This record gives sequence, C-alpha cells and structure tokens, in this order.
Amino acid sequence: MKSYRTLDKDAFFTGTIIEKKSRFIGELSYADTPEAAAAVLAAARKKYYDAKHHCSASIVLGEDGAPDREHSSDDGEPSGTAGRPILDVLRGSELKNVVLIVTRYFGGTLLGTGGLVRAYTDAAKAALEQAEILRMRPMTAFRIIFAYPSEGTVRRFLAERNVVSGEPEYSDRVTFNVHIPEETIEAFQADLVNLLSGAVEIEQGKTDFMPGPDTD
Repeated sequence: MKSYRTLDKDAFFTGTIIEKKSRFIGELSYADTPEAAAAVLAAARKKYYDAKHHCSASIVLGEDGAPDREHSSDDGEPSGTAGRPILDVLRGSELKNVVLIVTRYFGGTLLGTGGLVRAYTDAAKAALEQAEILRMRPMTAFRIIFAYPSEGTVRRFLAERNVVSGEPEYSDRVTFNVHIPEETIEAFQADLVNLLSGAVEIEQGKTDFMPGPDTD
C-alpha cells in the first residue's frame, strides 16, 4: 500500500480562462468510482446546459494493486485536443480519485488544434491551482494497554512522535487507540516496549488509508 494524493470528499474547485472570446470553465471534484465521475459530469452538463462541450478526464485509484482506471472525453472537440490534455494535467498532479471537467462556451473564433490543446490544458490547470490537496497514507491501528501509572509516560511518548490517539479507555488498565504509519511500526513498538520495560500489551489491527497534509 502506497500513499497517494487526492481531495477531500466534498471538495470542489473551479478556474476559468478566456481564449479569443471562448470561455473555458474548469471544475475539479472528488470521485472514487467511474460512476461517481459520470454523476459529476452529468451535473456539469445540467448546470451549463447551454454550453456545447463538456470535456473531461478522471483517474480512479486501482483496488488491491490493480492499475488506476483512467478515462477522458473530447465531447465533440477534435480528437486529442481536450480530454487527453485534461488527463495529462491530472497525471502530472499525481491525483487519484478525481474528475476534472472543462466546459467551453464558444466565442465565435476557431482556435485550431494547438489552440484547443493549450486552452483546455490551461483551464484544467486553473482549477487545479485552487485545489487543497490531501495525502492518503496507509496507517495501521493499534491498541496500547498498560497500567495507570504509565499514562503520563505514554502520552509524552505519543506526543513526541506526533501520534494522535482517540479517547482513552479505562478499566483495570488504560487503553489507547492509535494509528501508526506502516514505515514506523517496527520502531514504534520496540521503543514503546523498551520505554515501559515490557509492561505493555500492543494489539495490532487492520491497515487502512487515512488523510493528512500533502507532505512526503
């Protein structure tokens, strides 16, 4: 499991350019299935019902190591002048589970093949420049169980490593529920066992993707 860049599930970013009186409206949204991407495109067609072209591209993360599912559409523009340039912008951004639609209002002047490629690329980039990017990282759940006197020590240990824990559970002992990046699991467990001289139980749960800032 590798980390990847994406958007918040409710994200919507837009950017507009004007090229020889034609207006190109780029809209970038989250979509984690081809069906979700199609629904976003349908909404754009309804919103801009009087526009002739609604060109688009999407990249959906492949499941269980499968290749990503990519799709693009020129929607009536000359082949290769709209959908593929939009898809290339998405590829360059390394975003997954996204759809980018560029709606064109024709301004009366033909742009030619090269002009269309540049315009659709620039409109896609204009939307992307507004985006707030998240990075989804594989994180593994752990339950840390220890005696009451060690609570302060464990809290400091977690804080030093920027590990966020949920609300503690109290019974005859204390339990913290945390998520740890895959690449630090071995060191995390070893350091915690050493810190508490072995007086701790560490139960490993499942690994799943969790959002965080877009930093490597």
